Amino acid sequence: MFKKLALTTAFMFSAGVAMAADPVEGIWKTTPDDNGNFGHIQIAPCGAKICGTLIKAFDSSGAQVESENVGRAIIWDMQALGGGKYGKGKVWAPDRDKTYNSKMALSGDSLAISGCVLGICRDGGQWNRVK
Repeated sequence: MFKKLALTTAFMFSAGVAMAADPVEGIWKTTPDDNGNFGHIQIAPCGAKICGTLIKAFDSSGAQVESENVGRAIIWDMQALGGGKYGKGKVWAPDRDKTYNSKMALSGDSLAISGCVLGICRDGGQWNRVK
């Protein structure tokens, strides 16, 4: 009986840990791009990795606008590296139509994004969590 209880408890604990949300999950407001536009990115798991999808687009005045990019993947294949660091993923920048080998660093409600393509690197700025 004790063995059965111990196994059940261990299973429930491990299932709870496996289902815990990654702290980067949620909705993030991007830094304005070269045109002053910004978006809201929904970050969520995609298998064992982290992905992000553009869910809303805004113009430079902050007005929500329609965009053909809404629903498009912005982040994919990102891996949690521990300590609030993420890497080995890709980030697509709509303003330049470029895909960067990227990394992210989470600090509270701020997410630093950066990446490189063909040796040219870009600081994607600080994204802020949407409350």
